[in-house]
Amino acid sequence: MKYFNKLLKLGAVSWVCIIIIWEIGSKFSNPDFFPGPLRVISGGGDLIKDGSLFQFIGISLGRIITGWFLGNLIGIPIGLLMGRVKAVKMFVDPILNFFRFIPALAFLTLFLLWFGVGEEGKVILIMYATTFTVMLNTEAGVSNVEKEKIRAARCLGASEFQIMFSVIIPAAIPYIFTGVRLAMSGSFGAIVGAEMLAANKGVGYLIWTSRLYFKTEWIFIGLISLGLMGYLTDKILVTAASLTMKKYGIVNSKDSMRRVA
Repeated sequence: MKYFNKLLKLGAVSWVCIIIIWEIGSKFSNPDFFPGPLRVISGGGDLIKDGSLFQFIGISLGRIITGWFLGNLIGIPIGLLMGRVKAVKMFVDPILNFFRFIPALAFLTLFLLWFGVGEEGKVILIMYATTFTVMLNTEAGVSNVEKEKIRAARCLGASEFQIMFSVIIPAAIPYIFTGVRLAMSGSFGAIVGAEMLAANKGVGYLIWTSRLYFKTEWIFIGLISLGLMGYLTDKILVTAASLTMKKYGIVNSKDSMRRVA
């Protein structure tokens, strides 16, 4: 029982159940439309042999990381200013609350017209998908800093610059980190749509073009690749943050993640 509980905690039991249900479901379906696990593994083997699977994963991941990083680079400073400077909040709030409800994919056609079908358009699309999420969570984190801490720092003679970097940012880090993680998931959604419609390489391209060859198992491989990419990048991000920012309340636990809608 102890061994079973350990497997349950690791998620192995859940995945075994999903694979069993998947295999049973495939037996009652047309394999061309709903292939079983073994057929998907075989299809994945073909993509691995010719090197295209890892190439597509690397290309998509590179686009995601670049756009996500740029989005954080823009969103975090603006969010900090929004939380501290009332005039900045009043100016940015209408823009933020308008554009954050427009999905990144809605801009895909315009970005293709403006930036072409190269890497720039895809990276900017991901940056757009990332920026507002990070900005909103950062602003919420700054707004939730206890006023007593700020007043205490001011009484001790701290400047506004010192208050920002010694009091506000450390207190807001859990919220900022939540925004960073949520933005990463948004980046995956943006890149799939962009690669489906305007790319000749990448996981989204693989999923979209598989229909032309009637290779349903390749679609499953693309979906599994996206899930694994997202899981691993989030795991690396959380692990790195828990090692470097533990004193700010970031620990390697799902329960520590503060969600700000």
